Amino acid sequence: MELIRGEYNLRERHRGCVATIGNFDGIHLGHQAVLGQLAEKADDLKLPTTVISFEPLPREYFSHGHSATRLTRTREKVQALKRYSVDRLLLLHFNEELAALSAKAFVQRILVDGLDIRHLVIGDDFRFGKGREGDFHFLREMGAHYGFHVSNMVAFPIENHRVSSTRIRDALIRGDLATAEQLLGRPYRLSGRVIHGNKLGREIGFPTANMRFGNYNPPLSGIFVVEVFGLDEEPWPGVASLGVRPTIDKDNTEYFLEVFLFDFNEDIYGRHLQVDFLHKLRDEERYEGLDALTAQIKIDVENAKQFIEARNTC
Repeated sequence: MELIRGEYNLRERHRGCVATIGNFDGIHLGHQAVLGQLAEKADDLKLPTTVISFEPLPREYFSHGHSATRLTRTREKVQALKRYSVDRLLLLHFNEELAALSAKAFVQRILVDGLDIRHLVIGDDFRFGKGREGDFHFLREMGAHYGFHVSNMVAFPIENHRVSSTRIRDALIRGDLATAEQLLGRPYRLSGRVIHGNKLGREIGFPTANMRFGNYNPPLSGIFVVEVFGLDEEPWPGVASLGVRPTIDKDNTEYFLEVFLFDFNEDIYGRHLQVDFLHKLRDEERYEGLDALTAQIKIDVENAKQFIEARNTC
Protein backbone atom coordinates (compact mmCIF):
# COMPACT_ATOMS: atom_id res chain seq x y z
CA MET A 1 0.00 0.00 0.00
CA GLU A 2 1.28 3.45 -0.93
CA LEU A 3 0.97 6.13 1.75
CA ILE A 4 0.42 9.62 0.29
CA ARG A 5 0.98 12.24 2.97
CA GLY A 6 -0.93 15.32 1.95
CA GLU A 7 -2.66 16.64 -1.16
CA TYR A 8 0.59 18.22 -2.37
CA ASN A 9 2.09 14.74 -2.88
CA LEU A 10 -0.56 13.67 -5.39
CA ARG A 11 0.86 12.87 -8.81
CA GLU A 12 -0.58 12.09 -12.24
CA ARG A 13 -0.27 8.35 -11.55
CA HIS A 14 -2.72 8.70 -8.64
CA ARG A 15 -5.52 9.89 -10.94
CA GLY A 16 -8.27 7.48 -11.95
CA CYS A 17 -9.33 5.35 -8.97
CA VAL A 18 -12.15 4.01 -6.84
CA ALA A 19 -12.17 5.82 -3.49
CA THR A 20 -13.74 6.05 -0.06
CA ILE A 21 -13.52 8.74 2.62
CA GLY A 22 -13.64 8.52 6.40
CA ASN A 23 -11.83 8.52 9.71
CA PHE A 24 -11.56 4.71 9.75
CA ASP A 25 -10.77 4.79 13.46
CA GLY A 26 -10.30 1.18 14.52
CA ILE A 27 -10.94 -0.39 11.08
CA HIS A 28 -13.92 -2.21 12.61
CA LEU A 29 -16.38 -4.56 10.86
CA GLY A 30 -18.38 -1.62 9.48
CA HIS A 31 -15.22 -0.16 7.94
CA GLN A 32 -14.24 -3.58 6.63
CA ALA A 33 -17.60 -3.86 4.85
CA VAL A 34 -16.93 -0.51 3.14
CA LEU A 35 -13.44 -1.66 2.15
CA GLY A 36 -14.88 -4.88 0.78
CA GLN A 37 -17.32 -2.98 -1.41
CA LEU A 38 -14.50 -0.67 -2.47
CA ALA A 39 -12.41 -3.66 -3.59
CA GLU A 40 -15.34 -5.14 -5.54
CA LYS A 41 -15.94 -1.89 -7.43
CA ALA A 42 -12.24 -1.52 -8.15
CA ASP A 43 -12.11 -5.05 -9.52
CA ASP A 44 -15.11 -4.41 -11.77
CA LEU A 45 -13.59 -1.20 -13.13
CA LYS A 46 -9.99 -2.50 -13.18
CA LEU A 47 -8.86 0.51 -11.15
CA PRO A 48 -6.77 0.97 -7.98
CA THR A 49 -8.39 1.64 -4.60
CA THR A 50 -7.75 4.81 -2.60
CA VAL A 51 -8.75 5.47 1.01
CA ILE A 52 -8.95 9.16 1.95
CA SER A 53 -8.53 9.86 5.66
CA PHE A 54 -7.44 12.65 7.97
CA GLU A 55 -4.78 13.46 10.55
CA PRO A 56 -5.64 14.68 13.10
CA LEU A 57 -9.18 13.37 13.06
CA PRO A 58 -11.67 16.21 12.48
CA ARG A 59 -13.22 15.77 15.94
CA GLU A 60 -9.74 16.11 17.48
CA TYR A 61 -9.13 19.31 15.54
CA PHE A 62 -12.44 20.94 16.51
CA SER A 63 -12.15 19.89 20.16
CA HIS A 64 -8.53 21.08 20.39
CA GLY A 65 -7.41 17.63 21.55
CA HIS A 66 -10.19 17.15 24.11
CA SER A 67 -12.31 14.70 22.11
CA ALA A 68 -12.82 11.05 23.03
CA THR A 69 -9.69 8.95 22.69
CA ARG A 70 -9.19 7.42 19.27
CA LEU A 71 -8.98 3.64 18.92
CA THR A 72 -5.97 3.56 16.62
CA ARG A 73 -3.02 5.83 16.12
CA THR A 74 -1.90 6.64 12.58
CA ARG A 75 0.71 3.87 12.40
CA GLU A 76 -1.81 1.26 13.56
CA LYS A 77 -4.39 2.49 11.05
CA VAL A 78 -1.86 2.22 8.23
CA GLN A 79 -0.88 -1.30 9.27
CA ALA A 80 -4.53 -2.39 9.50
CA LEU A 81 -5.45 -0.99 6.08
CA LYS A 82 -2.66 -3.00 4.47
CA ARG A 83 -4.66 -6.15 5.24
CA TYR A 84 -7.69 -5.09 3.17
CA SER A 85 -6.54 -4.78 -0.46
CA VAL A 86 -6.07 -1.01 -0.23
CA ASP A 87 -3.68 0.25 -2.90
CA ARG A 88 -3.28 3.82 -1.63
CA LEU A 89 -3.97 5.80 1.51
CA LEU A 90 -4.26 9.57 1.04
CA LEU A 91 -3.75 11.09 4.49
CA LEU A 92 -4.92 14.71 4.48
CA HIS A 93 -3.71 17.13 7.15
CA PHE A 94 -6.88 18.41 8.79
CA ASN A 95 -6.16 22.04 9.54
CA GLU A 96 -7.85 25.44 9.41
CA GLU A 97 -7.74 25.53 5.62
CA LEU A 98 -9.32 22.10 5.17
CA ALA A 99 -11.92 22.76 7.89
CA ALA A 100 -13.02 25.92 6.04
CA LEU A 101 -13.31 24.17 2.67
CA SER A 102 -16.87 23.91 1.37
CA ALA A 103 -18.22 20.53 0.33
CA LYS A 104 -18.24 21.63 -3.32
CA ALA A 105 -14.65 22.87 -3.13
CA PHE A 106 -13.55 19.60 -1.48
CA VAL A 107 -15.10 17.58 -4.30
CA GLN A 108 -13.51 19.77 -6.96
CA ARG A 109 -10.08 20.00 -5.37
CA ILE A 110 -9.54 16.53 -3.90
CA LEU A 111 -11.87 14.13 -5.69
CA VAL A 112 -11.86 15.61 -9.19
CA ASP A 113 -8.67 17.64 -9.71
CA GLY A 114 -6.52 15.59 -7.34
CA LEU A 115 -7.70 12.02 -7.88
CA ASP A 116 -10.08 12.04 -10.87
CA ILE A 117 -12.17 9.42 -9.08
CA ARG A 118 -14.46 7.15 -11.10
CA HIS A 119 -16.44 5.69 -8.22
CA LEU A 120 -16.90 6.73 -4.58
CA VAL A 121 -18.03 4.41 -1.77
CA ILE A 122 -19.15 6.06 1.48
CA GLY A 123 -20.82 5.10 4.75
CA ASP A 124 -24.49 6.00 5.11
CA ASP A 125 -23.79 8.61 7.81
CA PHE A 126 -20.87 10.34 6.07
CA ARG A 127 -20.86 14.16 6.22
CA PHE A 128 -18.11 16.52 5.06
CA GLY A 129 -17.24 20.09 4.17
CA LYS A 130 -17.61 23.30 6.14
CA GLY A 131 -20.57 22.98 8.48
CA ARG A 132 -20.89 19.31 7.45
CA GLU A 133 -22.96 20.46 4.47
CA GLY A 134 -21.99 17.57 2.18
CA ASP A 135 -23.78 14.21 2.33
CA PHE A 136 -24.66 11.23 0.11
CA HIS A 137 -27.29 13.11 -1.91
CA PHE A 138 -24.94 16.04 -2.48
CA LEU A 139 -22.21 13.66 -3.67
CA ARG A 140 -24.66 12.01 -6.08
CA GLU A 141 -25.35 15.44 -7.59
CA MET A 142 -21.65 16.21 -7.83
CA GLY A 143 -21.00 12.79 -9.36
CA ALA A 144 -23.62 13.39 -12.04
CA HIS A 145 -21.96 16.72 -12.83
CA TYR A 146 -18.33 15.56 -12.83
CA GLY A 147 -18.80 12.04 -14.16
CA PHE A 148 -18.25 9.70 -11.20
CA HIS A 149 -20.63 7.26 -9.54
CA VAL A 150 -21.45 7.15 -5.81
CA SER A 151 -22.68 4.22 -3.72
CA ASN A 152 -23.37 4.16 0.00
CA MET A 153 -22.82 1.37 2.47
CA VAL A 154 -25.70 0.92 4.89
CA ALA A 155 -25.02 0.51 8.60
CA PHE A 156 -23.41 -2.79 9.62
CA PRO A 157 -25.40 -4.06 12.63
CA ILE A 158 -24.51 -6.56 15.33
CA GLU A 159 -27.20 -7.43 17.89
CA ASN A 160 -29.52 -4.83 16.31
CA HIS A 161 -27.06 -1.96 16.87
CA ARG A 162 -24.74 -0.45 14.30
CA VAL A 163 -21.04 -1.12 14.63
CA SER A 164 -19.24 2.14 15.42
CA SER A 165 -15.99 3.40 16.85
CA THR A 166 -17.95 4.95 19.73
CA ARG A 167 -19.53 1.62 20.63
CA ILE A 168 -16.12 -0.09 20.62
CA ARG A 169 -14.56 2.68 22.68
CA ASP A 170 -17.31 2.38 25.29
CA ALA A 171 -16.73 -1.39 25.50
CA LEU A 172 -13.00 -0.90 26.01
CA ILE A 173 -13.58 1.68 28.74
CA ARG A 174 -15.78 -0.88 30.53
CA GLY A 175 -13.09 -3.54 30.09
CA ASP A 176 -15.43 -5.59 27.90
CA LEU A 177 -12.81 -6.93 25.51
CA ALA A 178 -15.10 -9.68 24.19
CA THR A 179 -17.57 -7.13 22.82
CA ALA A 180 -14.77 -4.98 21.43
CA GLU A 181 -13.33 -8.03 19.64
CA GLN A 182 -16.76 -8.93 18.26
CA LEU A 183 -17.20 -5.43 16.78
CA LEU A 184 -13.63 -5.13 15.51
CA GLY A 185 -13.53 -8.61 14.05
CA ARG A 186 -10.23 -9.16 15.87
CA PRO A 187 -8.74 -8.48 19.33
CA TYR A 188 -8.03 -4.87 20.22
CA ARG A 189 -4.36 -4.12 19.48
CA LEU A 190 -1.72 -1.59 20.51
CA SER A 191 1.75 -1.41 19.03
CA GLY A 192 5.01 0.22 20.00
CA ARG A 193 8.75 -0.03 20.19
CA VAL A 194 10.34 -1.73 23.22
CA ILE A 195 12.28 0.78 25.31
CA HIS A 196 14.51 0.58 28.37
CA GLY A 197 12.60 1.01 31.62
CA ASN A 198 13.68 1.32 35.25
CA LYS A 199 14.44 -2.45 35.39
CA LEU A 200 12.20 -2.81 38.46
CA GLY A 201 10.38 -5.77 36.92
CA ARG A 202 13.66 -7.62 36.51
CA GLU A 203 14.55 -6.96 40.14
CA ILE A 204 11.34 -8.55 41.41
CA GLY A 205 11.48 -11.50 39.01
CA PHE A 206 9.09 -10.27 36.30
CA PRO A 207 11.09 -8.56 33.52
CA THR A 208 8.85 -6.64 31.14
CA ALA A 209 8.93 -5.34 27.59
CA ASN A 210 8.05 -1.67 28.01
CA MET A 211 6.36 0.73 25.57
CA ARG A 212 5.32 4.31 26.04
CA PHE A 213 2.65 6.28 24.20
CA GLY A 214 3.56 9.93 24.75
CA ASN A 215 0.46 12.11 24.56
CA TYR A 216 -1.79 9.22 23.52
CA ASN A 217 -3.93 7.69 26.26
CA PRO A 218 -5.57 4.45 25.05
CA PRO A 219 -9.29 3.92 25.83
CA LEU A 220 -8.56 1.21 28.39
CA SER A 221 -6.33 0.58 31.38
CA GLY A 222 -5.64 -2.19 33.85
CA ILE A 223 -4.07 -5.65 33.90
CA PHE A 224 -4.68 -7.87 30.87
CA VAL A 225 -4.05 -11.25 29.32
CA VAL A 226 -2.27 -10.56 26.02
CA GLU A 227 -0.66 -12.14 22.98
CA VAL A 228 2.36 -10.50 21.38
CA PHE A 229 3.31 -10.40 17.70
CA GLY A 230 6.57 -9.23 16.15
CA LEU A 231 8.82 -11.81 17.84
CA ASP A 232 10.61 -14.67 16.10
CA GLU A 233 7.84 -16.95 17.36
CA GLU A 234 4.30 -15.61 17.48
CA PRO A 235 1.91 -15.19 19.05
CA TRP A 236 3.64 -15.21 22.45
CA PRO A 237 1.41 -15.19 25.55
CA GLY A 238 1.84 -12.88 28.49
CA VAL A 239 0.27 -10.59 31.03
CA ALA A 240 0.39 -6.81 30.65
CA SER A 241 -0.11 -3.69 32.70
CA LEU A 242 -1.44 -0.66 30.81
CA GLY A 243 -1.76 2.64 32.63
CA VAL A 244 0.06 5.26 34.65
CA ARG A 245 1.93 2.90 37.06
CA PRO A 246 0.62 4.41 40.34
CA THR A 247 2.85 2.26 42.57
CA ILE A 248 6.01 3.37 40.76
CA ASP A 249 5.20 7.06 40.25
CA LYS A 250 2.04 8.39 41.86
CA ASP A 251 2.32 11.72 39.98
CA ASN A 252 2.72 10.17 36.52
CA THR A 253 -0.01 10.80 33.90
CA GLU A 254 1.66 9.22 30.87
CA TYR A 255 0.49 5.76 29.80
CA PHE A 256 2.95 2.86 29.75
CA LEU A 257 2.46 -0.68 28.53
CA GLU A 258 4.53 -3.26 30.40
CA VAL A 259 4.33 -6.84 29.11
CA PHE A 260 5.65 -9.87 31.00
CA LEU A 261 6.15 -12.63 28.43
CA PHE A 262 5.83 -16.14 29.81
CA ASP A 263 8.98 -18.30 29.68
CA PHE A 264 10.84 -15.72 27.60
CA ASN A 265 14.42 -14.54 27.98
CA GLU A 266 15.63 -12.65 24.90
CA ASP A 267 16.93 -9.14 24.31
CA ILE A 268 14.20 -7.37 22.32
CA TYR A 269 15.02 -3.72 23.01
CA GLY A 270 14.21 -1.66 19.93
CA ARG A 271 11.83 -4.24 18.45
CA HIS A 272 8.44 -3.02 17.28
CA LEU A 273 5.75 -5.26 18.78
CA GLN A 274 2.00 -5.63 18.37
CA VAL A 275 0.06 -6.51 21.51
CA ASP A 276 -3.42 -8.06 21.32
CA PHE A 277 -5.62 -7.63 24.41
CA LEU A 278 -7.60 -10.80 25.11
CA HIS A 279 -9.08 -10.42 28.59
CA LYS A 280 -9.06 -7.92 31.44
CA LEU A 281 -8.01 -9.37 34.80
CA ARG A 282 -8.47 -6.31 36.99
CA ASP A 283 -8.11 -2.54 37.29
CA GLU A 284 -4.79 -0.84 37.90
CA GLU A 285 -4.09 -0.32 41.62
CA ARG A 286 -1.54 1.41 43.83
CA TYR A 287 0.33 -0.77 46.35
CA GLU A 288 2.17 0.40 49.42
CA GLY A 289 5.33 -1.55 48.70
CA LEU A 290 7.10 -3.88 46.29
CA ASP A 291 6.25 -7.00 48.33
CA ALA A 292 2.52 -6.38 47.90
CA LEU A 293 3.01 -5.58 44.20
CA THR A 294 5.06 -8.74 43.62
CA ALA A 295 2.48 -10.92 45.36
CA GLN A 296 -0.29 -9.50 43.17
CA ILE A 297 1.75 -9.98 39.98
CA LYS A 298 2.15 -13.67 40.85
CA ILE A 299 -1.63 -13.96 41.13
CA ASP A 300 -2.09 -12.11 37.83
CA VAL A 301 0.35 -14.42 36.05
CA GLU A 302 -1.40 -17.52 37.35
CA ASN A 303 -4.83 -16.18 36.37
CA ALA A 304 -3.55 -15.25 32.91
CA LYS A 305 -2.10 -18.71 32.34
CA GLN A 306 -5.38 -20.30 33.41
CA PHE A 307 -7.28 -18.09 30.95
CA ILE A 308 -4.94 -19.00 28.09
CA GLU A 309 -5.11 -22.71 28.90
CA ALA A 310 -8.91 -22.60 28.93
CA ARG A 311 -8.96 -20.59 25.68
CA ASN A 312 -6.64 -23.05 23.94
CA THR A 313 -8.77 -26.04 24.91
CA CYS A 314 -12.03 -24.55 23.59
